[in-house]
Amino acid sequence: MSQHPPQTSKIIISNLGPQIKFEDIELLLGQHGSVIHCDKLTSKDPATQVVQITYETTEQAQQAVVQLNGVEVEGKAIKVELAVEKRSRRGPRGPGVPFGVVPGPSRQTDFPLRILVQSDMVGAIIGRQGSTIRQITQMTRARVDVHRKDNVGSLEKAITIFGNPENCTNACKKILEVMQQESNNTNKGEISLKILAHNNLIGRIIGKGGNTIKRIMQETETKITVSSINDISSFNLERIITVKGSIDNMSKAEAQISAKLRQSYENDLQAMAPQTMMFPGLHPMAMMATAGIGYGSRGLYAGQAPYPAGVFPSTGLSHSQAADVQESTYLYIPNNAVGAIIGTKGSHIRNIIRFSGASVKIAPLDESKPQETPSERRVTVVGTPEAQWKAQYLIFEKMREEGFVAGSDDVRLTVEILVPSSQVGRIIGKGGQNVRELQRVTGSVIKLPEQGATPQEDETTVHIIGPFFSVQSAQRRIRAMVLQAIPAPAGARPRPARPAKEGSTQSQPEAQTPEQQ
Repeated sequence: MSQHPPQTSKIIISNLGPQIKFEDIELLLGQHGSVIHCDKLTSKDPATQVVQITYETTEQAQQAVVQLNGVEVEGKAIKVELAVEKRSRRGPRGPGVPFGVVPGPSRQTDFPLRILVQSDMVGAIIGRQGSTIRQITQMTRARVDVHRKDNVGSLEKAITIFGNPENCTNACKKILEVMQQESNNTNKGEISLKILAHNNLIGRIIGKGGNTIKRIMQETETKITVSSINDISSFNLERIITVKGSIDNMSKAEAQISAKLRQSYENDLQAMAPQTMMFPGLHPMAMMATAGIGYGSRGLYAGQAPYPAGVFPSTGLSHSQAADVQESTYLYIPNNAVGAIIGTKGSHIRNIIRFSGASVKIAPLDESKPQETPSERRVTVVGTPEAQWKAQYLIFEKMREEGFVAGSDDVRLTVEILVPSSQVGRIIGKGGQNVRELQRVTGSVIKLPEQGATPQEDETTVHIIGPFFSVQSAQRRIRAMVLQAIPAPAGARPRPARPAKEGSTQSQPEAQTPEQQ
């Protein structure tokens, strides 16, 4: 009997020329599946490069090995093989890896499949004395948790399935088969599959203009709908993806949906990877878990984790004092993104305000100068540090969903904060060393007036440019430096920032929150 190939979605490519970059082989790799990320490994031969490619599925990796081994890339025949586990960990993790996507270990098992089933199906899924669920677990090697005690009296219950992607799909298919049998026995007709997904990921499942979801429907011959954003609350940020079709087709659709959710989730984790130094000792997912907005500590999305305490590096203020300070921040978004941020009849901006607790206002266009349409519009966010974190995250996330990305899945925006002019020298540091170190640690571009320039006003604008976690890190560190230098009495609040120069900000009744003074 032939030996089974190892179950891995990673391949190793060796004998690549030293000048080859990820972009040069991206199209070649993309013919065999979706590449999640690419790590550069150490090559024994200094004249060649070795890289490790992670595909979405084991099948894609196996197909790539068969099709690509021996193919010539710029005059060299490349060697392609499936990765062996111990080899896959040897890649350097430092910055400067010239191969496209941010390197990082795969977190596939951190990402469970969550489905919703009718409460009257739970008994059949568990079986007498747990026999059916035990059988499913043994056959598929996935762990299946039925949350039957949650939401007592509700019509539907959640099931969480843990394991690698293939095992999760197999377990889900077995559950569908049990449900169909139960439905036949009770004359309930056709069943449907309901997948739970965190709201932050839904935009990428739908795709621009619905492209992604349409493609999955066509390829799997299913009908797929997504529940409305209006059905979620700050306590449950999961949306329901309903799939209808034959069991085989629903299972194929689930595999594609889960692969896309997992890829989006890993992209979000990778977006954070360079910033883990920002809050030492804090699990990356805890950084996302901002009171229900982000990812929970077990890879689930329902965690109510607090705003990370590490964001107040030695300010001299207690956590509660620092958490209570009202801050003003200005974000600049492309003018053609304003409609997406506001949403139909203001629905999206209201959601941002509701979830974050911050006041969010977009500067209106100057109607007296219709010919001067600005390329960017200023968004004013007022709120506590936690509210700032959440509101800015939701704005960045919406921009990413709408495709306003620079290159590889990262939205880069300009953010401005105001600091006392007397503190500018301290932030810049001797010969610019402080600001250089801030840029190095946070990964943001930070712009201040030239050292020695005479301040025009009591407050000076600091421009911070970069992706979400970089600009968050820079904001928190700069504000901490300012707070350290100005001893604030307990409960003191800094005076409000000066109004925007472009004219008054848009006044919408729904854009006010009780927190605004």
